Amino acid sequence: MLKIYYDKDADLDILKGKKVAIIGYGIQGRGQALNLRDSGIEVVVSELEGTENYKIAQQDGFKPVTVAEAAKLGDIIQILTQDHVQAKVYKEFIKPNLKKGKALCFSHGFNIHFKQIKPPKSVDVFMVAPKGPGALVRKMYEEGKGVPSLVAIFQDATGNALKLALAYAKALGAAKAGVIETTFKEETETDLFGEQAVLCGGASELIKAGFDTLVEAGYQPEIAYFEVLHELKLITDLIQETGISGMRRRVSNTACYGDLTRGKRVITERTRKEMKKILNEIQRGKFAREWIKENEISARQNFNKMLKEGDEHQIEAVGKKLREMMPWMKK
Repeated sequence: MLKIYYDKDADLDILKGKKVAIIGYGIQGRGQALNLRDSGIEVVVSELEGTENYKIAQQDGFKPVTVAEAAKLGDIIQILTQDHVQAKVYKEFIKPNLKKGKALCFSHGFNIHFKQIKPPKSVDVFMVAPKGPGALVRKMYEEGKGVPSLVAIFQDATGNALKLALAYAKALGAAKAGVIETTFKEETETDLFGEQAVLCGGASELIKAGFDTLVEAGYQPEIAYFEVLHELKLITDLIQETGISGMRRRVSNTACYGDLTRGKRVITERTRKEMKKILNEIQRGKFAREWIKENEISARQNFNKMLKEGDEHQIEAVGKKLREMMPWMKK
């Protein structure tokens, strides 16, 4: 049964006298750190000295410290570095400074679910995962609103892990919008699947396939770019704002009829079977092992090779040229 928590279900007083250590001052780290501080929570930030994020943290009024120092000071340690470095950071700098009664916090469950981080039984382990980028988390907070978030408890050593997690979510502003209860398993597996099959892998391959089909048929690459990539944002914005049904009623009837009659010819039963295979690989840990191995053994040789090959696709050169014609996209 779906369980959603709101402001009335969370008590900020639980965080009184506690210090939150934010490990990593990237976009998500910055948003969370600023919101927590503005909610009256004591925050310490860890970031690598000399980096751009280190400078930004200083500009925001923080005095960044090392991971080890932050782990010593923090009662709640929120690990917001990238997935592939979290285990190393934890083992070398956080684990030695964990004491009974402290809490580990995550915004993605990868390293806990796939056992790259194995916390001691004496600490709480919970997740608060805003369903939006850190900049949006900050913007909504400043407007007195919130970004919906997920909450999950992996380990309840103190008996107060859920209360602690909900207080943390409230301090972020998330409880104004709603905090949905899940598990580390569900969040991790659905997140990876979404990225691989739809949002990143599925979408990027669909765009390139559409572009290649038009160019190979003799159409100008620039026209193909507009039709299969540039206009995609219009459609995804409509879907995000009104759902698929709403989008269909806001595009032309011609486009809607084409959607209803041709979409299933692109996403066929074979495609759906492949999606199930991808999900199965995630559930069995095959993808996680592959990604961990890519980082540890091959020094990202395959990753970098594939990334470079993608950069060399014709659509990238065409897009770079056309975006120069769009002043609203320039920084």
